[in-house]
Amino acid sequence: MESETRVARERTFFGHPRGLATLFGTEMWERFSYYGMRAILVLFLTAPPVRGGMGLPKVTAVGVYGVYIASVYLLALAGGWISDRILGPRRAVLYGGAVIMAGHTSMAVPAGGGFVWLGLTLIALGSGLMKPNISAIVGDLYRHEDDARRDSGYSVFYMGVNVGAFAGIQVVPWLQRGDRWHLAFGAAAVGMAFGLLQYVLGRRHLKGAGEHPEHRLTPEERARFTRIALPTAVAAVTAMALWAASGTLTLDRFTIVLTVLSAVVPAAYFVFLFAGTHEITPEERTRLTAYVWLFAAAAIFWMIYDQAGGALTLFAQERTDLNILGFDVPPGWVSNVNSVAIIILAPVFAEIWIKAGDRIGTPLKFAVALVVIGLSFVVMAAAAVAASGPAKVSIMWLISVYLVQTIGELFISPVGLSVTNKLAPHAFVNQMMGVWFLAVALGDSIGGQAYRLTSVIPMPMYYLSLALVSVVAGLAMLVFSKRLARLMRD
Repeated sequence: MESETRVARERTFFGHPRGLATLFGTEMWERFSYYGMRAILVLFLTAPPVRGGMGLPKVTAVGVYGVYIASVYLLALAGGWISDRILGPRRAVLYGGAVIMAGHTSMAVPAGGGFVWLGLTLIALGSGLMKPNISAIVGDLYRHEDDARRDSGYSVFYMGVNVGAFAGIQVVPWLQRGDRWHLAFGAAAVGMAFGLLQYVLGRRHLKGAGEHPEHRLTPEERARFTRIALPTAVAAVTAMALWAASGTLTLDRFTIVLTVLSAVVPAAYFVFLFAGTHEITPEERTRLTAYVWLFAAAAIFWMIYDQAGGALTLFAQERTDLNILGFDVPPGWVSNVNSVAIIILAPVFAEIWIKAGDRIGTPLKFAVALVVIGLSFVVMAAAAVAASGPAKVSIMWLISVYLVQTIGELFISPVGLSVTNKLAPHAFVNQMMGVWFLAVALGDSIGGQAYRLTSVIPMPMYYLSLALVSVVAGLAMLVFSKRLARLMRD
């Protein structure tokens, strides 16, 4: 009896499969490295060279930040495809984590901008391979499609994301004080190393989840890949090299190109899913119709939410009084309000979703998220008005904004992962996790470019404009939420 009790205990993690603990810990350390570095990236890019920074203009730095964050998620589609057809989710997560660690290590080398750009590229590539697949493995832990624990499991997993984010945002900006940029980047590399160790030691608890590719490449797919994908990649690299050689390639133009790409890729992929493949059933296409609208809503949400590391971090540095009882708070710490609130509220929301069941549908959750995130920028507009004078404003303005955004985040982010897993066509499960992250990529890239508006309109009007877009979109989704829910049930 004692042995049986011990085995049962080993198979659960807060009432969920034991493998969730492995994925929780791996994602926690990966988020430590990602959010820790993100908290200081714009500050590093805008810091003058005499302070060890890159000396970029603010508009350019925010644009670079936006397309870097977008690239992390844009590459998730390719990562999902590689997992589906070649590696399988387990190996994809392992290899992706190793590439991420190499990227942070490159940024820790104090040898000029070349290592910085190489590091950002490697982090984006590794994240694209890791992110959709670790999320897909979470869904695979629940063997039955109607397992009521799935939404709750994603919320618990999402709490691990925010534990890691909290720790990273505390440690990395603290180490960066005194312009020790590369020491801080090195701490992010160490965090990812811990994540890899956690994953290797705990993979036995996954019980076969994500062990093999969902669909190995067929001879026809191999031929199509050789005939189309490889020549396209070679042509793109060649065009970029020629553009660079011409002397007309600038960071601003490069970020605009990537922003356009972040819109073209998901549009082309949805066209492929609806019209270019025979592996999707009519019922699955019906569900995808609903998913397109959820995707658009998510892109608008992330357009505002992920300005935390750009516009809001610069506001914290330049216009916020960060002296608290004689202690100067690092600007990157302010965004940790979100992580703390998530850690506290995620278990509460997980329990709410279980008790609510189907009474609160996914479209309604997305509609609420859009309205709430829009209201957060109404508060931010008021903060910008208060900061228009010579004196810096209270940190409570930003704390209020992050608290409001946290509520919106819990209505959309873990729920979005879960609904993607449920609505994904069987032949494209891991790729669809990549599609969910394309919504983040699209929102982040547009948000980075939107910051250019601050050169022609006042900051309060900038925040109010984005708030209006989000609130109107949320109300529209609220009106059509029942119709979308019917499509999803079909």
